[in-house]
Amino acid sequence: MKALVLSGGEGSRLRPLTHTNAKQLIPIANTPILFHVLRAIAEAGITEVGIVVGHTAEEVRAAVGDGSAFGLAVTYIPQEAPLGLAHAVLTAADFVRGGPFVMYLGDNVLLQPIDGFVREFERARPDAQIFLARVPEPERFGVAVLDGDRVVRLVEKPRERISDLALVGVYLFDEPILEACASLRPSWRGELEITDAIQWLIDHGHTVRAELVTGWWKDTGRPEDLLEANRMMLGTLEPRVEGTVDADSVLEGVVVVEAGAKVVGSHLLGPTIVGPGTLVEGSTVGPYASIAGGCEIRESAVADSIVMEGCRILGVPGIAGSILGRGVEIRRGDGGLHRLVLGDQSRVETP
Repeated sequence: MKALVLSGGEGSRLRPLTHTNAKQLIPIANTPILFHVLRAIAEAGITEVGIVVGHTAEEVRAAVGDGSAFGLAVTYIPQEAPLGLAHAVLTAADFVRGGPFVMYLGDNVLLQPIDGFVREFERARPDAQIFLARVPEPERFGVAVLDGDRVVRLVEKPRERISDLALVGVYLFDEPILEACASLRPSWRGELEITDAIQWLIDHGHTVRAELVTGWWKDTGRPEDLLEANRMMLGTLEPRVEGTVDADSVLEGVVVVEAGAKVVGSHLLGPTIVGPGTLVEGSTVGPYASIAGGCEIRESAVADSIVMEGCRILGVPGIAGSILGRGVEIRRGDGGLHRLVLGDQSRVETP
């Protein structure tokens, strides 16, 4: 079995972050989302992976390389434009043709391992197997209507509520999906929808199974989704201190201090991770804070936030619910709580 990872979306809902970052490489718990996906695929025993890439192809290639760091052999598959998930499948037809494959959306986070899903697919051998989760906002997703474990109808981002069962961004397909995708016309959104392709399989007598995901899952399409995913992934950490923590500092709960990091006169509340080479001095960090490498935090407080590489936070007593791109600098503060989403290299002086 092969895997197809989609990493070509533009991430328009995550601007300004995605003006300079591939959305699949935004870190949660200091690890790019795409890396979490690739590790899940490797843990399922799959080694051949095709990554569909778009305008951020070079950034993705630089981060993933040939895949050997994950125990994978990676093939890059350029997509002319983000014209829908079914279009991505057609773009990758030569790579996936000839056997079953997993399709994993590169901006989805699934805490539950996929190896059990893969084994069940190999046992039952349907033409497609989809995974569903109950969600409060089904209009944001493709949704399914079931009869037992059999799928009878799928609709992409329905305008009216027909089900609260959203398609999780992991699919298992056999070769008939290629014929299904090739039969499609663009939807009202101007895209070739994978939900329409799966519906084609159903309408033409193919077997489509569904399983409910029991673990946590998130499509990280919005800043609030990234922060929720960050909280969940931080919750899986084990405490580890490889950097320097002085006697005047307090670590409370599950805290990771990476090699080369330095914590001076500060209070770290877990779950929190501090990346390599970062300095935290006279500050309170956490809970639910991911501080990447090479940052400087002095006389500040940061909680429930994603702080990327090389940021400087100086004298800001209240940052929460924030995402800071690489090389951001924030100075001073009046004691108020600041919630910020800032692109790379931003400079902010708070009131």
